[in-house]
Amino acid sequence: MMLLQINHLTHQFGGLRAVDDFNLELQQGELIGLIGPNGAGKTTIFNLVTGAYHATSGEILLEGENIVGKPPHTISVMGISRTFQTIRLWNQMTVLDNVRVAHHGRLRYGLAGALLRTPAYQRQEREIEDRSMELLRLFKLERFAEEPVRNLAYGQQRRVEIVRAMATQPKLLLLDEPAAGMNPNEIGALMDFIHWIRDEFHLTIWLIEHQMRLVMGICERIKVLDFGATIAEGTADDIRNDARVIEAYLGETGEAV
Repeated sequence: MMLLQINHLTHQFGGLRAVDDFNLELQQGELIGLIGPNGAGKTTIFNLVTGAYHATSGEILLEGENIVGKPPHTISVMGISRTFQTIRLWNQMTVLDNVRVAHHGRLRYGLAGALLRTPAYQRQEREIEDRSMELLRLFKLERFAEEPVRNLAYGQQRRVEIVRAMATQPKLLLLDEPAAGMNPNEIGALMDFIHWIRDEFHLTIWLIEHQMRLVMGICERIKVLDFGATIAEGTADDIRNDARVIEAYLGETGEAV
């Protein structure tokens, strides 16, 4: 089943074409990677898909509906969520409150209900807390529920960010360099973790990553960008042996693979 289809997506910053005629078909349940040198346009594509940027041209179809021009909160409710290359959590807030906030895009009680603390407000807030705690239990973070996020180790903060993204009930999860700052042992655990998320929640996952061990180890299909344009696409073996990828991204010897 086709979940996401991107057709001839182009984005310019002034005279710079950051994304040049990008195309993608993403089936439900896939786990794919997007790689390329720094500045290749990878995060720009994620920003276009999530509504942070408005495409210069092209279309992004989520289950057949064009989402270009829709605001980020609408796209989130439609089923696309993401994490960021640099962790973006509210450090002064507790782990539980960071996850609770993510549910509020689906609230129904309105401003008046919140001010008056109506029964509908109280019922929905209890439901949000229950759902948030259930997610923390599933991700083995419940013992940190009342802990300020700033007190958690880096790898745990990464996990909280993913839990917060999961709280929006996504169909498509975008992970922007989830292994950034991790040591080899943590990367191995992250690979298992991403597979578990995909299987447990029946998600489609699209990730950007520079750690070739992770990309080659878990992605079923990989696209490679250079200067905003796609230069290769295929399985890990296809990419590993592609001369254009070796030259543009991995170095002439390909030793990084």
